[in-house]
Amino acid sequence: MAQEREEFKGRRAFIFAAVGSAIGLGNIWRFPYVAYENGGGAFIIPYLVALLTAGIPLLFLDYAIGHKFRASSPLAYRRLGGATEAIGWWHVGICFVIAVYYAVVIAWAVRYTGFSINQAWGDDPGGFFGGDFLQQSGEFTLGGSWVPAVGIPLIIIWLFTLVVHRLGVQDGIARLSQIFIPVLVVIFVVMVIQGLRQPGAMLGLDALFTPDWGALTNPGVWIAAYGQIFFSLSVGFGIMITYASYLKRRSNLTGSGLVVAFSNSGFEILAGIGVFAALGFMAQASGVGVADVAESGIGLAFIAFPAIISTMPGGSLFGVLFFLSLVLAGITSLVSIVQVVLAGVEDKLGWSRTKSVLIAGGLMAVVSVALFPTTTGLNLLDVVDNFANNFGIVGAALVSVIVIGWGLRKLPELAAHVNSVSSFKLGRTWFVLLGVVTPLVLGYMFISEVVTRIRDGYGEMPAGYVAVFGWGVAIGLIVIAVLVSFIPWRRGVVEDEPVLVEGGEPR
Repeated sequence: MAQEREEFKGRRAFIFAAVGSAIGLGNIWRFPYVAYENGGGAFIIPYLVALLTAGIPLLFLDYAIGHKFRASSPLAYRRLGGATEAIGWWHVGICFVIAVYYAVVIAWAVRYTGFSINQAWGDDPGGFFGGDFLQQSGEFTLGGSWVPAVGIPLIIIWLFTLVVHRLGVQDGIARLSQIFIPVLVVIFVVMVIQGLRQPGAMLGLDALFTPDWGALTNPGVWIAAYGQIFFSLSVGFGIMITYASYLKRRSNLTGSGLVVAFSNSGFEILAGIGVFAALGFMAQASGVGVADVAESGIGLAFIAFPAIISTMPGGSLFGVLFFLSLVLAGITSLVSIVQVVLAGVEDKLGWSRTKSVLIAGGLMAVVSVALFPTTTGLNLLDVVDNFANNFGIVGAALVSVIVIGWGLRKLPELAAHVNSVSSFKLGRTWFVLLGVVTPLVLGYMFISEVVTRIRDGYGEMPAGYVAVFGWGVAIGLIVIAVLVSFIPWRRGVVEDEPVLVEGGEPR
C-alpha cells in the first residue's frame, strides 16, 4: 500500500534534529585547536567569511535538493538529473563508513565517563588509553583480538541507535535531539564555568583569542577556516538532504538554515572557551606554555583531558561532564549519519522501517563491532577517518556543486523552490558563491590533499596498508556508488509518485 513520507511535526523538531547532527565530536575537539593554530582571535574573521560564503550556501543547497524532491539522497539526485544518482549513493557509502567507526569513539567516551570518577588512567593517560584500555598491538593489519572493554559499550551504542531509528523520524530522531541537545548545552555550560574558575584559565583564553593579524595574509589560514566550517555543518554528504526531505511542504528553509548554522558556530566558540580554559589551567599547573599542552582530536580528549582531570580540584566532576558531552553530541550526530543509509535503502528497495533497521542498520553494527574494538582497530580507524573525510566528503561535495552548477545548471530552479517557501530569498550572490567560490575552495582542498598524500603518505603507516584501507576505501566507495546507480528503480518511484513500502509501516 502507498504511504505518505514521514515528516517532522514542526520546524522546531527539524531544527533540533539538524543542530543535533551538526554539533558533534568535531565541534568540541577540533575547532578550538584549529582556531588556536590559525591566528587565535583573528581566526574569527576567516571563520565567519567561510560560514557566510560557503557553509550557509551549501546548507541551503542541501535543503533545496532534499525538500524539493522529498527523497533520500540517491533518489533526490536521480530526480534532479538521472546520471547524478551515483552522487547520492556516494553519500550513502560515505555515511556507512563513517558510522561504523564514529560509533566506536562514542563507546570510548562512554567508558571514560565512568573512568573519570576514579581517574582510572592513573598518572599515565597516554599509556592507559593505548595500552590498558584499547590494548593496541601497533600492528598494521586487519583483525587481532577482540577487546570486550570497547566492544560491549559499542554494542549498546548500536542497539540504542537502531531503536531510535525504529521509532521513526519524529518519535525517534526528533525526540532524541529535543532531549539530548538542551541537556548537552546545560552540561557544557556547567563544564565551561567549572573550567573558568580554575587558576590559569585566563592564560588559555589569552592564547586562544589573542589575535595574530599577520595570519590573515596566510592562505592556509583561510583554507583551515573553510575546512572547519565545511566539516562541522554536516553539509555535502547527504545528511541535510535527507533531513530536509522530512520537512513539511510549506517550511521556511533559509530561516531554519540560519538558525542551525549560527547555533552550530555558537557552540563551537563555547567549546573553544571551555577547552582552552582547561588547557590554560594545565599549562600553569605544569609550569609550561599553552602551546606545550594544546592538542586536537583523540589526543586532546583521551590523553590531554584525563591529565587535566587528574590535576584539577574537582576533576572527577569536570571529567564526567566533559565525556558525557562527547557522548550526547556523538549520538545525535551518529543517528543522522545512519539515517542517510537507511533512507537510501528504503527508497531503492521499498523496505519498511523495521526491515531497513534490522538488515541495513544491523549490517553497519556487525561491521563496526567486528572490525574496530580489536587490538589493531585504532590504526584502522585513523586511516579510514582521514580518507573518508578528506577524499570522500570533500570529493563528493566538489563533484556535486560542479555538476549542479555547471553541468545541469539547476541552481536557478533550486533557488526558485527555496524562495517559494522561505523568508530570506536566494539570488545572484548565492549563484556566484556556489558556482565559483565553493568549487574553487573545495577544489584546492581536494587537490592539495591528494598531492600531499601521494607525496608524503599517511603518517608512519606502511604504504600497502594505506593503499588498501585509505585509497582503497575512498575509491571503492565511488565504484560501488556507480554500480548501484545502474540497478533499476521500482516502477513509479522516480516519477515522484508515492513510494510503495512493505507492510504499511511508517518510514
